[in-house]
Amino acid sequence: VVQLAESGGDSVQSGGSLSLSCELSGFTSRTYCMGWFRQAPGKQHEAVATIDSDGRTTYRDSVKGRFTISKGDGGNTLYLQMNNLQPEDTAMYYCATDHKYCDNFANARYWGQGTQVTVSS
Repeated sequence: VVQLAESGGDSVQSGGSLSLSCELSGFTSRTYCMGWFRQAPGKQHEAVATIDSDGRTTYRDSVKGRFTISKGDGGNTLYLQMNNLQPEDTAMYYCATDHKYCDNFANARYWGQGTQVTVSS
């Protein structure tokens, strides 16, 4: 059974930083995509950052230069370092993974339960 568990969400003031973690278990694949999504109240979920098994990363424009996605050495932990957080970053953050590259990652097969990030101005 594939399980993903996010942690690290919190409430911070504008300009602050948070580091999210996602622990993966039961997932092994030579080719994969891992990534972070977020969903704010009343909005659709959106991809924040992805990283694939070749180490290639993508970021949505609004977080470029502020957020950094990375993997742990064993490949079982996914991180999202978020700096200079802004109120518009407030959302539930989810990690996700699938046994393929990151094309069409919105339909990723495996998802965590989410961790809440709240940024106050």
